[in-house]
Amino acid sequence: MSNQSLFERAQRVIPGGVNSPVRAFRAVGGTPRFITKGDGAYIFDAEGQRYIDYIGSWGPMILGHGHPAVLEAVLSAAREGFSYGAPTEREIELAEEIIKLVPSIEQVRLVSSGTEATMSAIRLARGATGRSKFIKFEGCYHGHTDSLLVKAGSGLATFGHPTSAGVPAEVAQHTLVLEYNNVEQLEEAFQLHGKELACVIIEPIAGNMNFVRAALPFVKRLRELCTEYGALLVFDEVMTGFRVGLHSAQGHYASLLPGFKPDVSVFGKVIGGGMPLAAFGASREIMAHLAPLGGVYQAGTLSGNPVATACGLATLREIQKPGFFEALSTKTQYLVNGLKKVADENGVPFSVDSQGGMFGFFLMNELPQNYQTVMTTDKERFNRFFHGMLEAGVYLAPALYEAGFVSAAHSQADLDATLAAARAALR
Repeated sequence: MSNQSLFERAQRVIPGGVNSPVRAFRAVGGTPRFITKGDGAYIFDAEGQRYIDYIGSWGPMILGHGHPAVLEAVLSAAREGFSYGAPTEREIELAEEIIKLVPSIEQVRLVSSGTEATMSAIRLARGATGRSKFIKFEGCYHGHTDSLLVKAGSGLATFGHPTSAGVPAEVAQHTLVLEYNNVEQLEEAFQLHGKELACVIIEPIAGNMNFVRAALPFVKRLRELCTEYGALLVFDEVMTGFRVGLHSAQGHYASLLPGFKPDVSVFGKVIGGGMPLAAFGASREIMAHLAPLGGVYQAGTLSGNPVATACGLATLREIQKPGFFEALSTKTQYLVNGLKKVADENGVPFSVDSQGGMFGFFLMNELPQNYQTVMTTDKERFNRFFHGMLEAGVYLAPALYEAGFVSAAHSQADLDATLAAARAALR
């Protein structure tokens, strides 16, 4: 089997040959790699090529592929049964673990995907406040729910319009899209619409316009305005949750802004350890609006799946071991600092940032603060760099606008091999 023959076969039975668009390599060109297995820091394709993996299933594989403790937990759970459609003790254990690590949360509802979790969080915010409108930020991705597939309108007083066919304009009319990190625009939006806003949803560190963090003054003002106007602040930590730190991105911001916390939090990826699992949580008072206690309906046949919860619980327990995040952060910083040095040696404009085990780089001299700036980066040079790295056995995200991930399984040799590959690819 070759990657090309598999791709041709896939395109006959799957739209575009993939089950999630970015996997098709259309942003970078070439043939997608069809993966046959993962082991530690590596993935292997259908042609037997090994790659150092910096996607990690887009974040969940913080321990690397096939971690023994996680694998044993999954196998043990699977032997007991794949799904029951009834409560299990492990659901409680996972919820307790999340609540223990995230002080803003008193109760959690488990679901099966990040999209489902963000969709439910917004419905919950609307039900709790009795309001319809909400704010999101351009460049932040919160799943493929209709009301979230929206880009900025033509002016601040104009609500967004759909970015996907099949999304009616009347669905998007309640979504206001603002520029990330723009305090002035945020203040004006609240002045115009504050009393109608159910919530503001934000990726505190955006991972789908590559790696762009929310500036401290922006987060501070956002919290103040939500409190003042009675809108709920929703932190979408599907990607950052337990990936950028043991207490997630909100823990990082709380260390800089004492007392800071969001009203609603959304998690995915790491809490499932690679299995389909996500969650949203808030105070007991807010969560009481959910059925069966309140009028906000949410349900799911596979929510709290026993195999997925076993995988997630084992993962969360491993990352709480002493020194885990210190070691992971050190590896990530070594990688990004090395990439910056290699780029500088080659005279290539380059900027980098990282937090915990999540990182991003841009082919520009300064880190961008919003989506419009991200869009000005050198796409063609990135595509050449991507393919150079791929040919050298380093698997980066096949798109300019995606963050990268380091796992505990990455060795010093892996990092050095990556930098050696980058030295050649950036020439």
